[in-house]
Amino acid sequence: MRRIAISVAASTMTLSLAGCGVLNATGDGASASPTKGNDITVGLLLPEKANTRYEKFDYPIIKDKVAELTKKQGKVEYANADASAARQAEQLQNMIDEKVDVILLDAVDAHLVAPGVEKAKSAGIPVIAYDRLAEGPIDGYVSFDNELVGEVQGRTLLEAMGPGVGTSDKIVMMNGSPTDPNAKQFKEGALSELNGKVDIAQSYDTTGWKPENAEANMAKAIALIGKGNIAGVYAANDGMAGGVIKALKAAGVTSLPPITGQDAELDGVQRVVSGEQYMSVYKSYPDEAAAAAQIAVTKIQGKDIQFDALTQDRVDSPTTKQVPSRLVQVSALTRKTIKDTVIADHIYGVDDICTTRYKASCAAIGLK
Repeated sequence: MRRIAISVAASTMTLSLAGCGVLNATGDGASASPTKGNDITVGLLLPEKANTRYEKFDYPIIKDKVAELTKKQGKVEYANADASAARQAEQLQNMIDEKVDVILLDAVDAHLVAPGVEKAKSAGIPVIAYDRLAEGPIDGYVSFDNELVGEVQGRTLLEAMGPGVGTSDKIVMMNGSPTDPNAKQFKEGALSELNGKVDIAQSYDTTGWKPENAEANMAKAIALIGKGNIAGVYAANDGMAGGVIKALKAAGVTSLPPITGQDAELDGVQRVVSGEQYMSVYKSYPDEAAAAAQIAVTKIQGKDIQFDALTQDRVDSPTTKQVPSRLVQVSALTRKTIKDTVIADHIYGVDDICTTRYKASCAAIGLK
């Protein structure tokens, strides 16, 4: 609750400052004198391509927002590590060598990337951790309220399992990658809702967030628990939910238990429409990406008042305490809320979701 209150306060402060004209201030006394003008280069390092959000939403939104904030004089240098920590270390070093002005870093491995963050710091390049909390001397952090994500998943799973759910009901937890600090927070948030209310019969940390690994782990769980004894599945994201569903179907399960997800990927949303997946977590990528671009630009331009207004949350990493942060809120996406989330925010149109395969399911929930 404290995090939520702080985020709301930060948003209110941002709006108030915008209303007063402070957010557009440069060196006129309303904020510190800029260290850079509009001709800046933002380095953007994203972690993987398995989740379609990074190249479909994050990169283009950040690119467009940087252009908007710098009157089209600033640019974004982009690299995607494709789930390789070693490749990301090389990409980070390349950006240091190229002397970009500021780096937005979504770490493949939050711990292993720390030496690279140290190098950037030594080179005078601020690093803003994006989406995942990187270790090392980062200057800021922009993400979603990750524990809240897990809480929403766990709470919605219990609701889907029905009012008679109890400690005799067995569930499987398919958690995210052990190298991703967000996965730990999702898991902790989910456990805060699930512990003592259901029997967590099997729990797996899924290497690389890969759907095929989730599928293999789910097959193990089915063999251990029995296909008819699984009352629900906590899957930490939509890709893994897809892998879980494949394993259940391969085992001959025709009536799927409620299954969670996250990220509101198109495949996941369509599975929610069809009833194969009970829910996903909708995270407003436009809000997160736009905030990251704004924080990066204000940091390198020395607009201290604006930077402080945008980063009023505080988060601790294993190496850095009280990191100035912006935590964006999330919501559950179910069949009832699709219109109010991904469609309202223009992430997808009805035609994107309601392809031939899903037309009947869309019609059944009034999606047209």
